[in-house]
Amino acid sequence: MGKMYEVSNKYHEYKDYTREFTEVGRSIPRLDGAAKVTGKVQYTDDLVLPRMTYGKILRSPHAHAVIKSIDYSEALKLDGVLGVITGEDCPIAYGIVPHNANEHALAVGKVRNWGEGIAAVAAVDEVTAEKALELIKVEYEILEAVTDPREALKRDDLRIHENCPNNIAHEGVQVYGDPEKALSESDFVLEQEYYSSYVNHAFVEPQSAIADFDNNTGTLHLYATCQVPHYTHQQLSKVLELPMNKIRITVPLIGGGFGGKGVASQADFCSAILSRKIGRPVKITYERSEIFATNNARHPCYMKFKMGFDKEGRITAVDFNNIMDGGAYAGWGIVVLFYTASMVHIPYMVPNVRFEGKRVYTNKPTCGAHRGLGGVQPRFAMEQMLDEAAAHFGMSPYEIRKLNAAESGYTAKSMMYIPHTEYKKCLDKVVERSGYLEKHGKLPYGKGIGLSGGYYISGTSYTLYLSYKPHTVATIKIDEENGATVFCGATDIGQGVDTVMAQMAAETLGIKTEDVKVVPRDTQISTFDLGTFASRLTFATGWAIRNAAEKVNAELFPVAASMMKCRGEEVAVKDGMFYSIYEKSKKSVPWSDVVTMYIESNGPLTCTGQFTPPRRKGIQQGGNIGHSPTFGFSAQIAEVDVDTETGKVKVTKITEAGDCGQPINPMSVEGQVHGSIQMGMGQALYEEMKIAPDGRFLNPSLHDYKLPTSMDMPEIDATIVESFDPSAPYGGKESGEGPIQPTAPAIFNAVYDAIGVRFTEMPLTPEKVLNAIKASKEK
Repeated sequence: MGKMYEVSNKYHEYKDYTREFTEVGRSIPRLDGAAKVTGKVQYTDDLVLPRMTYGKILRSPHAHAVIKSIDYSEALKLDGVLGVITGEDCPIAYGIVPHNANEHALAVGKVRNWGEGIAAVAAVDEVTAEKALELIKVEYEILEAVTDPREALKRDDLRIHENCPNNIAHEGVQVYGDPEKALSESDFVLEQEYYSSYVNHAFVEPQSAIADFDNNTGTLHLYATCQVPHYTHQQLSKVLELPMNKIRITVPLIGGGFGGKGVASQADFCSAILSRKIGRPVKITYERSEIFATNNARHPCYMKFKMGFDKEGRITAVDFNNIMDGGAYAGWGIVVLFYTASMVHIPYMVPNVRFEGKRVYTNKPTCGAHRGLGGVQPRFAMEQMLDEAAAHFGMSPYEIRKLNAAESGYTAKSMMYIPHTEYKKCLDKVVERSGYLEKHGKLPYGKGIGLSGGYYISGTSYTLYLSYKPHTVATIKIDEENGATVFCGATDIGQGVDTVMAQMAAETLGIKTEDVKVVPRDTQISTFDLGTFASRLTFATGWAIRNAAEKVNAELFPVAASMMKCRGEEVAVKDGMFYSIYEKSKKSVPWSDVVTMYIESNGPLTCTGQFTPPRRKGIQQGGNIGHSPTFGFSAQIAEVDVDTETGKVKVTKITEAGDCGQPINPMSVEGQVHGSIQMGMGQALYEEMKIAPDGRFLNPSLHDYKLPTSMDMPEIDATIVESFDPSAPYGGKESGEGPIQPTAPAIFNAVYDAIGVRFTEMPLTPEKVLNAIKASKEK
């Protein structure tokens, strides 16, 4: 493998590095892939514990109401019902951001959105539990609901939370440079308003939890569909008033999350409280309508943008005002608010920025983290504005992006530092592969092509646990029975991090990925990890795993040297063999033999590594949100065919090029890119959760909530550009959230190219397109 890594723990800069990988860079099917497709694996709802009962949650039919009384006496009389709980049983608030906690497992005194939990029942089977819900009588005092954040800001007389005047959950202002002066001196200023829609994650597996409380020992074992098990552990301890060492959380395989499982669910708390009350395990699995009621969806944003340019087409300033519809509770709100602020600083060089944002409460299900959180909304606006500016200057959209694109070593005014980027290479690649310059502005009416770009953080510096350190811990155990075993609390939600962790461990240990075992998430066994969010896992686990693996090597190399009778500095390891770099054919020994020799003298070998990203200082309110050790980049070109008779937009092809550094698993990267494009296209053209003025959910099912299917997907030409990020472990960084950002604006830019109409609201339904075509013909 060449020379050993020599790394500064503080800055994670390489002093020496070789890019000759054996395991990193291999396209490997997911280690759990075969078991998944054959139905061999078990998800949470597949599990059945002895004496297990079933829980159901009674949900409010009103979006805003005072709970006058709850009578569940008749439910308790029903044969097979074992227990009922209400908000009185769970008065302690919780929240993903501890200092903004205002959610309860069940409503306390008041409901604030349609579908909020009122009571929960445990029974011997699901049918009985459902019947019991029908017997619970709830008296409500119905209140006026407000579902538009712009109206909510004006209604101090109608506070959703009494301690929040004008329904403002969070607000913030950031000013970098002198944007007002820069705009006044700009040669061209563009001003526009945009709306990004209210969309659901639509993961396949519903939230599910099984709580097994042992009243003899006072301990809780929870099996849960959870992206952030250690956060859930902490919040369960708070709500149940139970020491953390009395709680164990096991996370079986997860059938998709995309941010929607990035909070503890009501099912986690209610099953635990019920189990403690009745002394038996309780399982609660959501129906699809319950997923919509508790969805933590992408925040709808009402955005006002003003962008200035000099006479050459360079960006001089951005003024961004954002009103975010937060729904009923705090959730991820403050985090997403400042993520939207950070996203205007790159991938382009913006010397002056003003941001003013408000996250507003409404009587709708709470909004939260959704793939590419905070980035999709502002990128939708800015990438269209760049096209408009290019037209003003007589430039191609490609040219104006290349002119403004940030390069490696760039530090934004917000102090966001880009150690490495190949964004310009991404733009070059998609333009070349799609024939963009030959097609743009030259296709027949109804056919169009559009360009867009984007980026995302990788290894975020922000932590939901405030100053919690370390962010990620990994332990590698070496023994004769199992070979190499990795323990890490990083949660695989279907993105394949278990396989990537195995590859990275195998790379440094010098063995095959298939010979590395990764222990599933379990807070009693696994090491700590902040959670699966903000594309942090490859970067964070990579550093922790490499750190642990190098410690293993430091123990094994002297043993190998003694067995081969050579100096320690001669030893290298690769493909399961220790060998002398000078006499490989004569001096080599199997990795397993070295392990056996070590264990005979010292016993099993266990080494631990950890990672906490550096945090930059001297930045403004909320500034650390959005900062990151490095960033991934993506450029996309969409080609569309607009049916001028029906208004339907068909995306015929997406060409994508991404800078994910050194891809750890190229096959997995391709899957992430395709998934991002599918979700981005869904928001652009089809998806929107519909809420009536009184707060009732109108389409809480996958029958009425429209998603793109495989039949709607275009041809996708995805390319991983040649890249290596020297600040990242093994040179690799994110690929799962950056590619969602360019998709919607690329489609909207392509539609403009096709019919000459600019749209500023998502989704782009056939009705909107057809009306615009008719209006343009009438002019």
